[in-house]
Amino acid sequence: MTILVTGGCGYIGSHTVFTLLSQNYDVVVLDDLSNASEVPLQRIAKMTSKKIRFYKGRAGDEGLLNKIFSENEITSVIHFAGLKSVSESIEKPLEYYMSNLMDTVKLLNVMIQHKIYRLIFSSSATVYGRISSCPINELNPTGNTTNPYGTTKFFAEEILKDVANANQELKIIILRYFNPIGAHPSGLLGEHPNGIPNNLFPYLTKVALGTLPYLAVFGNDYPTPDGSGVRDYIHVMDLAEAHVKALNHVFDTENINVYNLGTGIGYSVLEIISAFEKVTGISIPYKIIARRPGDIASCWSDCTKANEKLKWRATRDISVMIQDAWNWQIKNPNGYIE
Repeated sequence: MTILVTGGCGYIGSHTVFTLLSQNYDVVVLDDLSNASEVPLQRIAKMTSKKIRFYKGRAGDEGLLNKIFSENEITSVIHFAGLKSVSESIEKPLEYYMSNLMDTVKLLNVMIQHKIYRLIFSSSATVYGRISSCPINELNPTGNTTNPYGTTKFFAEEILKDVANANQELKIIILRYFNPIGAHPSGLLGEHPNGIPNNLFPYLTKVALGTLPYLAVFGNDYPTPDGSGVRDYIHVMDLAEAHVKALNHVFDTENINVYNLGTGIGYSVLEIISAFEKVTGISIPYKIIARRPGDIASCWSDCTKANEKLKWRATRDISVMIQDAWNWQIKNPNGYIE
């Protein structure tokens, strides 16, 4: 089977491309490289001794999509492409609606035209918005989002549900991620955001490396045990493996299905700093600053459904996540810039 992976040069996308190739899938990658590099594909090709066909462009470029589907026998699509910063989405909402929502609609439209009816959609736990209690399962209400990024994912999910209900041939699995961290254990693949990182872990590792002076902790007055925000962190390789499980399951699934992907364990920002210091032996300077707009106090998962239905479970603990993230950082201090 040949799988189209949009956003396949990005952090989660590249690790999933590696996992797909390792399990003997053929892969075609589409990425506009706006927040990514083609270097991970070059490394993956060497790691797997497999060829990857690459197209540069947006996931909503209908002309390019028609070309891709005409030139390749695509059976399924894994759709990662999009923008993903909560704070940036508040500053640039239109860019997020264009990329995360409009491009998804155009991709789905061209897929249907070419009779490609299998889609794995990259969503987010941000669709749950402000929640009253944790852990969160798939029956929790969605839509009470706190930022444009989460709203784009919520709207995209609603569109996918409507289209799937109108077209019974479509089989869609929506995967709601919690907080991916870590890297491939080889240190050849990892997270490389452009500019100053928005997410905790790439920022933390830059501080540990000495590239950034200190870690900003956004708020210490949340209703959590130590006042800092609590999140469910999942190793990116566990996440990548979940996509392959979903791909194997999508042919037998009902019209549309939703799964949480996390570990079911919440860690606060201050706990992560302490764990990082324990694993690496490096002291992390940090400063408490004001809460960041769009953030919530706590968010961690109940992944029972994915455990049972997809036969998938996160197996790498927080120490492995930290070890692999740090291994990537020290081997690639400038990311994919060679």
